[in-house]
Amino acid sequence: MSDDSYTEVTTESWWSRLKDSLGTALLGLILFFVAFVLLFWNEGRAVHRAKILAEGAGIVISIDANQVYAVNEGKLVHLNEEATTDKVLTDAMFGVVAPKALKLRRVVEMYQWQEERQSDKQDKLGGGTETETRYTYTKTWKDSVIDSSHFKRPKGHNNPSRMKVNGETFIAKPVKLGAFSLSSGLVENLNNYQHLPMTEENLEQVPEEVRAQFGETTEVVSLSEQTQQLHTSYGNYYVGQDPLQPQLGDLRIKFEVVHPATISVVAKQVGSSLTTYTTQTGGSLELFEYGTITAQDMFKHEVHSNTMLTWILRLVGFIVMFFGLSLIFNVLKTLADVLPFLGDIVGFIGALVSFVIAATLSLITIAIAWIFYRPVLGITLIVIAVGLLYFLKYAKPQPAVRKTSRRSA
Repeated sequence: MSDDSYTEVTTESWWSRLKDSLGTALLGLILFFVAFVLLFWNEGRAVHRAKILAEGAGIVISIDANQVYAVNEGKLVHLNEEATTDKVLTDAMFGVVAPKALKLRRVVEMYQWQEERQSDKQDKLGGGTETETRYTYTKTWKDSVIDSSHFKRPKGHNNPSRMKVNGETFIAKPVKLGAFSLSSGLVENLNNYQHLPMTEENLEQVPEEVRAQFGETTEVVSLSEQTQQLHTSYGNYYVGQDPLQPQLGDLRIKFEVVHPATISVVAKQVGSSLTTYTTQTGGSLELFEYGTITAQDMFKHEVHSNTMLTWILRLVGFIVMFFGLSLIFNVLKTLADVLPFLGDIVGFIGALVSFVIAATLSLITIAIAWIFYRPVLGITLIVIAVGLLYFLKYAKPQPAVRKTSRRSA
């Protein structure tokens, strides 16, 4: 057996499985009811967002980003211009300087063990199961510490308990859009990061105390201790001996920046600041897109996004309901697993029934929510549906009646 893989075989009795399935059935019941809440809430959220966007599209005005007019105070405005700053962002730890960058990000990854698990469960006669689980250990680059103490076989796969340096993001304040300042929420959307290459000249700017920190001996993570050194590699910093042959605990440190870029914004004008606008329907509006986009197109894109999110959450609600019902019906499968082939049949039927019930109840819930949140549209759709059913019922071709004539004697 390889030291980087481990196989474990476990068995579970029918009675133990039955007790577990009863417990998961309770979880399934909870998920079943959660799905109703999610589906109903989603329709309300979709309608509320649609009203917010409709109101915003009707009152937004496009303005010149380079002029601040008091007449627009408190109004919902649309503008586009290049987002800029005159600040200089600095990562003091490494002496990295990024003048006029909107954001500067330090990304740190450590080479460490990760555990992957694959299980194969076999049903046994009498209702018990035998599970073969294979644990595989490989090394990978990760931007956070993987806790190896929770590994099935931690011996020989111990990760360092901490990283000598962590990632960090530096944000310019203020970020200007012409004569206006962007809110923190709008700046948050500026995520078009680009690589900032590190050179030997940059390496010389790293403070001596930081160099000393990375020149120290690392934690003992193997039989031999390894000395790490800070140097450049493919435009990044590398802490270790050889980037082509990384060792446990080595670090990759790269820097990324967000450069000035043309953006389009819909927000509330407050003095020379752009912030969140509150509509009369009680919702908030603060739209952002890269490029020069008209106000009309920005609202169209947001309506499309709202529609997409609505359908995604509908699908999520259906899946949650289906999964909950599957857990409930799993009790019957476990009961039938005394004979494995019978359990498979019951399991298939349970999955099919769960699918049909989940689909039906999801549609009914959505329909009820439409009546609640959009009464006119919901009732109209129901009337149309009933009318179609009526038409289909009475529009069937009637069988021809054969006429007969009597001859008088």
